[in-house]
Amino acid sequence: MNKRIRSFSATASSVFLTLLGLTIVTFMIGRVMPVDPVIAAVGDNASEAVIARARIEMGLDQPLIVQFFRYLWQLLHGDLGMSILTRNPVSTDIARFFPATLELATAALILSAAIGIPLGVWAAVRQGKFIDQAIRVVCLAGHSVPVFMLSLISLLIFYATLGLAPGPGRQDIIFDGMIDPVTGLLTIDTLIAGDWDAFWDAVAHMAQPVCILAYFSMAYITRMTRAFMVDALKGEFVITARAKGLSASTVIWSHAFPTVAVQLVTVLALTYAGLLEGAVVTETVFSWPGLGQYLTVSLMNADMNPVVGATLLIGLIYVGLNLIADLLYRVLDPRVR
Repeated sequence: MNKRIRSFSATASSVFLTLLGLTIVTFMIGRVMPVDPVIAAVGDNASEAVIARARIEMGLDQPLIVQFFRYLWQLLHGDLGMSILTRNPVSTDIARFFPATLELATAALILSAAIGIPLGVWAAVRQGKFIDQAIRVVCLAGHSVPVFMLSLISLLIFYATLGLAPGPGRQDIIFDGMIDPVTGLLTIDTLIAGDWDAFWDAVAHMAQPVCILAYFSMAYITRMTRAFMVDALKGEFVITARAKGLSASTVIWSHAFPTVAVQLVTVLALTYAGLLEGAVVTETVFSWPGLGQYLTVSLMNADMNPVVGATLLIGLIYVGLNLIADLLYRVLDPRVR
């Protein structure tokens, strides 16, 4: 019991320090950027009096430590400031844009895990053979080719040349405004509405960005799965299972794979966080109205409150998913309980 209490206390302290560090970093981002938030808010042609009054109203005339505690107090009350572009609270904008990114990342994770894990196991079982080398080349390409290049090539081939895929965006204009947002996840909302035409249109628009993100993530998942399985297949328990005359599939999936499944939990958690954070370029190329595009447009227009708010959210996602992975690791692996 004392060991569990100490472990929980250490985890809680680590999370607290991480969140504190994240808060300090996001605060400094809004202060060290070469953009004056006051000028961005009132415009370049504003008079000195207007600029001075706006600086006081925004609290930027106060010492840095006072500004930080004010920022911390606003965060505790869910206040991320106002967006200059949309004239909406940043928290409202994030709640509107984030579901699109969540839908894209979740679909990409499911697809990449469904393909990457079996490929990794297959490569480990056939270590050193042609199929292993082929899978490693495919994974290397997934890590080497820039995402924006794959996205542009995909649009050029499947949309502009072959006409097999719909254009950029989340849905055709004929369905715009027809589906009431319930969850913010368009595929789910179209199913709730019972509109199958809108559902398949949403799936078709998701196909290209999801496949691009899934390929990039699959390369990492496959490589890690292969590395874990190569070590597991060398274990004495696997040698014993083979000596008992068990079938190859039983040895692989019932004896070797369960030992690496725990490690894959952490891999999948980090991959998911990376997808939620790394969809910026993909969303921009495909005009996907998600958090990535919101962040990019805000940054290009020197709208710093959305940039800081989105950065903070991404950091919180990383911390949360790492914590969940750590807890699952402790639950699934009896050796670390």
